[in-house]
Amino acid sequence: MSIMFWDLTLLGIFLVLVSSFLIIERKKIKREGLLFLYHSKWGINLIDKIGKKHERFLKFLSYLSVFVGYILMIAMVYLFAKILVVYLFQADLVRAIKIPPITPLIPYLPQIFKLDFLPPFYFSYWIIILAIVAITHEFFHGIFAKISKVRTKTTGFGFFPFFLPIFLAAFVNLDEKTMEKRSNFEQMAVLSAGTFANILTAILGVFLMWGFFSLAFSPAGVMYDDYAYGFVDSVHITSINGINLTNPTYETLVNLTIPGNLNKILVGDEIFLGIKGISTDGEIALYYNSPAIRNGLSGAITKINGENIRSLDDLSRVISSHEVGENITVLTYNGSGYSEIILTVGNSPDGKPWLGVNFLNTKASGILGTVSAFTTSYKNNHIYYSPNFPAAKFIYDLFWWFVLISFSVALVNMLPVGIFDGGRFFYLTILSVTKSKKIAENSFKIMTAIFLALLVLLMFFWAKSFI
Repeated sequence: MSIMFWDLTLLGIFLVLVSSFLIIERKKIKREGLLFLYHSKWGINLIDKIGKKHERFLKFLSYLSVFVGYILMIAMVYLFAKILVVYLFQADLVRAIKIPPITPLIPYLPQIFKLDFLPPFYFSYWIIILAIVAITHEFFHGIFAKISKVRTKTTGFGFFPFFLPIFLAAFVNLDEKTMEKRSNFEQMAVLSAGTFANILTAILGVFLMWGFFSLAFSPAGVMYDDYAYGFVDSVHITSINGINLTNPTYETLVNLTIPGNLNKILVGDEIFLGIKGISTDGEIALYYNSPAIRNGLSGAITKINGENIRSLDDLSRVISSHEVGENITVLTYNGSGYSEIILTVGNSPDGKPWLGVNFLNTKASGILGTVSAFTTSYKNNHIYYSPNFPAAKFIYDLFWWFVLISFSVALVNMLPVGIFDGGRFFYLTILSVTKSKKIAENSFKIMTAIFLALLVLLMFFWAKSFI
């Protein structure tokens, strides 16, 4: 049976269990805003024990936590500005992203919106990652509060309303009156502690992902970036698709191409098969008449005439061992299945045997279709890695999402907006600088209003991009 079947089964069981829990424990649940909060004493003894036992070390970490908080706040403001520019001026990219800028990360989101640039996001991923991220986030709030002599009154969990009983968050309920009496720095250390925990879990996740990848995946093919192309001056282009030309412009060439087809372009006696683009100095990039583009070669090259291709050296050696005009069988993998194609070895511009593929990207390619730049950079360039056992990719994607979500939660939580820890953190920063509560409160309100207005603007331009 498929992963989706078992994942949906787990979702159903989880909903039944959570619904039963909410009914049984309904007297301990209070509605606060849009959420139902379950208050308990779980973990308080552990928070107090660790906070007391490691007080000196945690005080040292509090300085690092506040520093990281500022770095994350600056990074998030910068990232928000970059996102704003994209949504305001790059409608094509916004349409490609598809999802609105304010969208909670819910199970199956990439599958629902068909976001092929992201790995699948299952419910099992969601509940495991959310539990780890939320619990460690709140736990660090608690232990950093302990070293500032701020009592944790209760701990607990938050849920959506009863008609959709999904676990949403963990929380620690601190003694706010005592908290407000502590120094600005102590309060900032407590506020930034949650995001500091998320950064630590993200770092841990990177190492786990790296270690798991090195054990669970093996080189199994070579991935290329494009078909081979060269640059020519437009004055030398004499025809395209049988239409004679004299010193054509780039726009003329593009208008005469047939989308989705090979386009025969003559440059003197030499044949090219398509337009790549135009360089900054005005030269036209044309695809060579190579075996790869003629036969529509695609996917990672895994075998040639039955010989395994596991590196660029393997590919170069095997191709060089064949003569120009010789037929070879190439096996490729496109992310979902294998394809076999018979090609005739071509003659490159420098007179050597070739397929006519190009390697542009200098970073490792990792797992076909689910790659992030940081995932396999320790591996050789352009290598496709095959899982050593069926569940390897499922587990790897779990680590991938864990790192991404941990880091994303840390960033978003430090936005200088009232609903996040970053809002109060920003307020205390202004208060520490100006020594004026009025200035700090006004700055806090203005900053929150600006970001909320910009969020509305993002949603407007997201909707506008589809009109």
